[in-house]
Amino acid sequence: RVLLIHTGGTLGMDPNQSYMDEGAGNVHLKEGTGGVYPTEDSLQPGEVLSDLLTAVPELTNFAHLDVEIVFNIDSCRLGPKQWVQLAKLLDKQRQNYDAFLLVHGTDTMSFTAAALSLMLQGFKKPIVLTGSQLPLAMPRSDARQNLIDAITCATAGCLANPMSRYPVHFEEVAICFGGRLMRGNRARKIHSSVYNAFDTPNYPHLAKLGVEVEWDHDSLLTAQNDVYQPRFKLNPNVIRVPIVPGVDPRKAYGDLYERGVRGIVLEAFGVGNMPDNKSHGWLPWLKQQRKKGLLVYLCSQCNAGNLHPELYRSGSVALNMGVESGRQMTPECAVIKMMFCLEYKDIPMSQPIAGEL
Repeated sequence: RVLLIHTGGTLGMDPNQSYMDEGAGNVHLKEGTGGVYPTEDSLQPGEVLSDLLTAVPELTNFAHLDVEIVFNIDSCRLGPKQWVQLAKLLDKQRQNYDAFLLVHGTDTMSFTAAALSLMLQGFKKPIVLTGSQLPLAMPRSDARQNLIDAITCATAGCLANPMSRYPVHFEEVAICFGGRLMRGNRARKIHSSVYNAFDTPNYPHLAKLGVEVEWDHDSLLTAQNDVYQPRFKLNPNVIRVPIVPGVDPRKAYGDLYERGVRGIVLEAFGVGNMPDNKSHGWLPWLKQQRKKGLLVYLCSQCNAGNLHPELYRSGSVALNMGVESGRQMTPECAVIKMMFCLEYKDIPMSQPIAGEL
């Protein structure tokens, strides 16, 4: 049994009201709309499931499918409140289903995947997020293939699945998009319009879907001994701060702690370097903010590679101030983990929770 949780996104848009037809198969969103979504009140799970199975009847070959509509909105409108709502729903239904699919908009899919992976540590069942670059009802939509790929991966470990040739030990939060299965808290949206819009720059793909499904078994999360520990609190008072050459943070950002910010993800150069001259102000500013209690996690502006801030004077000074650092996280995951660690102060940012490090 698989539960499909609908949250909105392009896949569920009304194509006739959302897009302009330019001819020759080219379309674009109507300016100023961001797409038109049917209201949640007008969506009934039975009708949505019927429409889904009419468009993608192959889904029934993999599992018995149920649908739950949580909301139907542009993913830019999702945040900590909705992530907690989704996590609580998954926790409630955990024992009732073998796997879970989340239909989600692409813009914040990586953030939601990271949040769910941290809040549902040790969930031990597949949670696969997918969506599309064009609505399901459009002729050239990628939604159909993404849905089939997502349920293929989600049910690959179910012995009762007649489509699974052999059991796969897949029980984590992942994104399935454009023929790739990726760890959710390692994924980033890397392109605004192509069909393979997501990638994991610092981690192998969990599976590649073509004629065959090629699993990278060594890259799958192993959590056999982890006790399931759901945690449903996030502190949203967090921002990302990229270091820009020549910019004085005392002027650009000022007293963040005084304004209510409680954590920052500081995006340094390379392996963790930053300006160390006093006139640029980064180290004095960090010292002041750390003394007030601001939690700071150092990451890199690079997509891939290891962090070694201790190799530079500025990085060493920052670490001695209590700035945290560790192996590279995506910026999306780092800000979500900061929200998480602010609520669960016994968990340091550098402690792996769900394969994010």
